[in-house]
Amino acid sequence: HTAEGFPEGGGCLLPGDFQGKAGSGPGQPYLAVHVPVHCRRFLVFVLCLNLCFLTVNCLDQHVEKSPNRVALIWERDEPGTAVHVTYRELLDLTCRLANTLKKYGIQKGDKVAIYMSVSPLSVAAMLACARIGAVHTVVFAGFSSESLAGRIMDSECKAVITYNQGVRGGRIIELKMTVDEAVKNCPSVKHVFVAQRTDNKTQMGDLDVPLEEEMAKAASVCTPESMDSEDMLFMLYTSGSTGKPKGIVHTQAGYLLYAALTHKYVFDYRQGDVFGCVADIGWITGHSYVVYGPLCNGGTTVLFESTPVYPDPGRYWEMVQRLKINQFYGAPTAIRLLLNYGDKWVKKYDRSSLKTLGSVGEPINNEAWQWFYHVVGEGRCTLVDTWWQTETGGICIAPRPSEEKADIIPAMAMRPFFGIFPVLMDENGRVLEGNDVSGALCITEPWPGLARTIYRDHQRFVDTYFKAYPGYYFTGDGAYRTKEGYYQITGRMDDVINISGHRLGTAEIEDAMADHPDVPETAVIGYPHEIKGEGRLGAGTATFNKPCLSYLLCCSCLSLAGQRSRKRELAGGICGWRRQVHWSECTHPCTESTESTFPGKSSWQRGI
Repeated sequence: HTAEGFPEGGGCLLPGDFQGKAGSGPGQPYLAVHVPVHCRRFLVFVLCLNLCFLTVNCLDQHVEKSPNRVALIWERDEPGTAVHVTYRELLDLTCRLANTLKKYGIQKGDKVAIYMSVSPLSVAAMLACARIGAVHTVVFAGFSSESLAGRIMDSECKAVITYNQGVRGGRIIELKMTVDEAVKNCPSVKHVFVAQRTDNKTQMGDLDVPLEEEMAKAASVCTPESMDSEDMLFMLYTSGSTGKPKGIVHTQAGYLLYAALTHKYVFDYRQGDVFGCVADIGWITGHSYVVYGPLCNGGTTVLFESTPVYPDPGRYWEMVQRLKINQFYGAPTAIRLLLNYGDKWVKKYDRSSLKTLGSVGEPINNEAWQWFYHVVGEGRCTLVDTWWQTETGGICIAPRPSEEKADIIPAMAMRPFFGIFPVLMDENGRVLEGNDVSGALCITEPWPGLARTIYRDHQRFVDTYFKAYPGYYFTGDGAYRTKEGYYQITGRMDDVINISGHRLGTAEIEDAMADHPDVPETAVIGYPHEIKGEGRLGAGTATFNKPCLSYLLCCSCLSLAGQRSRKRELAGGICGWRRQVHWSECTHPCTESTESTFPGKSSWQRGI
């Protein structure tokens, strides 16, 4: 559509329940879209409101209609101690925190690091930043002080919001001590806002501000800052193949629209449902499907602070029964872990409230899919294997939405979401036509949730995502298009291993290894091989009646995948073992590495 007044392209109006200002009328429920030229012929959609109020869409509009509707259910680490927070209470919390930030000089455009465990206050911290126009960067509250400092310095954060301590799996995590160590090397930080998650006292320094004390004195009303649709909303750091994390930038209106639509249609979310995404807010899944998507839709979203096996492997399913969760969204890593504990922990609890199951983070192997569908979902719940990335902002390929009762193929993402047009490219950069083909997965057209840049390094953004296949967004993943035209993700292109001329995706090998009854968790990388060109180093968690032990399996052929007996076959490939540790802690010469050497393995490396 063409329209006057839209720079560098045409525009159109999108109806919907999104509040903003366009032209001279405040609060009109539509979005104006202009399409600027970007990265040669590739176009990026920009949802262009003259003024955009993100937190009004997530909070105020729901408070006006249903102030006592539950917004958040905080499933604390301590079993059976869930806390319910209404939209009215969340707005009050957000405004008080926003006014506290403003009191200490945080203003529109400033960067704020959030280093907190999952809680209503950490969600309020994200929304408070958005309300005053500050840019938040959430750092997973398990990263080291060095990792935290690197992200603070790169993003030039003016403040940090943290807890005195975190609690996870029954253990105390010293968050404030980690922040103290990090900010020693971060001159941009002027204030550290410290909240109390536990009753333990913490040493306060010159930069420290007791957050709850200040919030108690702050006003409960904070006028939202007027923002352009393309103003930064948040940065989220993701691992790069060079070893330097990338600060992925997402903006206001486009990201929110995409998160809300995918949440609603992929999971068939209905008003009154309880949405249980068990991701941490330190990852993009937590941003899109714990916070922004559900809240924009006026939903009730669960904040899961604990682990899948605390105090026992029935934690997820006991929570489903108690909170009556309708949609459950988790990682294949966790599903494989719980599968290893057997069916009894699942069947012990009533799961009749479940309607939709979802997997996220990596391709789910067939065994885990079948267990998730038949045991957890009792063969009656829709199971959506979702493919997307930090850079895409939301789900791009998933079995739903689709025609009613359309087929779902196990362990396959299948169908592109509205407005997503995938193609497969060959090694020469040509589009592969037809079905039953494999290639590099690219996307031909823009969509609202697409990241806009890498902070302070736009050239790296262009080189990483648009240079390999000019005119296309390169996902970095390989995919297979089936004879029926559906999409199967085969793994990272930089994880493809060439053995004796055969290109093998690591996800496929991991799937085969995981089929062994004693291997619930696997990861595969390549290493130089003087005969085959590349060999494989496969790592799997082999139980042998000791679930706490991890074994490293060194394989230069596919024989392990076909073995089906127990200890003897696996033991033949074991080159060493130790308790579950990060890859970088392993001492085998093939595994001396850091996160940068294992692209695509970061979810396995981080743990559940």
